[in-house]
Amino acid sequence: MSTLANSNQKKRRLEGKDLITIGIYTVIYMVITMLVAILGFIPIFIPLMAVLCPLVGGIPYMLYVTKAKKFGMTAIMGFLIGLLNIFGGNGYLTMLTGLAGGLIADIILKKADYKSSKSAVLSCGAFSIWVFGNFAPIFLNRDSYLVMLTEGYGAEYATTLNTYMPMWIAPILLVACFVFGVVGGVIGKAICKKHFQRAGIA
Repeated sequence: MSTLANSNQKKRRLEGKDLITIGIYTVIYMVITMLVAILGFIPIFIPLMAVLCPLVGGIPYMLYVTKAKKFGMTAIMGFLIGLLNIFGGNGYLTMLTGLAGGLIADIILKKADYKSSKSAVLSCGAFSIWVFGNFAPIFLNRDSYLVMLTEGYGAEYATTLNTYMPMWIAPILLVACFVFGVVGGVIGKAICKKHFQRAGIA
């Protein structure tokens, strides 16, 4: 019994190969979403990031969940994505939303014992909440954020973005991150169907 318990505990514990998997898929996810995020240089596309990033991110994420079958792997990936966003010039809040979204996704996946495609799709929506961290500074510290934008991109860009991002849109963007994360998960599941079958996820 003791040997079996130790074996099960070892299976649940994160190992070196798990960390490598996290690293590889974090990079893949970031590269794909950053290609979309480049559109943010055009102000109208900033609010649309709540739609586009979760949609395109659904494909690498759903491939990732066929490999990530230990609690904590998705939370670590979300944290790392937030951290990389900070290095990319975004605020620290992406690290918090990345960790929170990843942790919720971990809970959803674990409850289904990593064997439910429906739970995987739902977890994709939760994971995509990290995107909202990029918007949060606009709503939490608007004046200083607009000053920073003016210094970096010019007054016209800051004024235009201020128009496209009124305070009332904040909850809509948060919901959009989740909803389109779910849609991205459905798309990712369809594309990665064979991987799901091999991983025994129904």
